[in-house]
Amino acid sequence: MKTLRDAKCGETVTVLKLHGTGAVKRRIMDMGITKGSDIYIRKMAPLGDPIELTVRGYELSLRKIDSEMVEVI
Repeated sequence: MKTLRDAKCGETVTVLKLHGTGAVKRRIMDMGITKGSDIYIRKMAPLGDPIELTVRGYELSLRKIDSEMVEVI
């Protein structure tokens, strides 16, 4: 299983599934990260946290712990 955290800088991935429950999953979905959406990995912070993404035409920063909940291909 490949997660968003495993994706490399400059790569475009597609969301397969969201793991997690409750408010955390809802918050990720509210940010536009839903099944089938394409995500471009723009850059990563020097220590790897957070990750800067482009989702649905806007920029988004996501923590490592949250990016582990997003399964991608």
